[in-house]
Amino acid sequence: MAEGMRERKKRRTRETLIAAAVELFRRQGYEATTVAQIAAAADVSTRTFFLHFPTKEDVVLADAGMRVELAVRIIEGRGADESLPDVLATAVERMISEVAGSDLATGMADVRVELMLTVPDLQAWMLRRLLDAQRRIVDALRRSYPEEGDVVAVGALVGAMMGAVTSAAAYALRRGDTPEEVTAAMRAAAGRVALSSSR
Repeated sequence: MAEGMRERKKRRTRETLIAAAVELFRRQGYEATTVAQIAAAADVSTRTFFLHFPTKEDVVLADAGMRVELAVRIIEGRGADESLPDVLATAVERMISEVAGSDLATGMADVRVELMLTVPDLQAWMLRRLLDAQRRIVDALRRSYPEEGDVVAVGALVGAMMGAVTSAAAYALRRGDTPEEVTAAMRAAAGRVALSSSR
């Protein structure tokens, strides 16, 4: 029980830091916001901030790493009769559900899209993270489906799926859609890629 309480406290602190960052990024801009300001707004020390996030940039993609880990676990635990496109679709659906419950709920997804369009250094950093996430998912699929010898085809499918979902979310957010509408747009985009891959 003590461990559970510690984990809940850590999660609450992390959520408070993300909420503080979202507010400050919106109010005064990403570049003008310091780690110390985020920590102060969350009523914690900068040391506590760094226990949760290695850098300020990592707040922007707060749960992205966890979602990639989730996708990899789903792929590695796939059923014997599941096809590669099906298991990828399942992994992406779980990632979308996680985004709906975290980034869309906190407002971080909206802030992230704005930052991608206005902060070149952050845009490059986020692109590297996206490409790394795709590489890790491709690697997991190739380990789980060693008979799929065409890495280019697997990479194209992963890129198409993740690119479609990311683009749909970005356009829906810029249009001012609600979190529910953004989630539906991501699912529709994933569904279109899944449908085309099954043909």
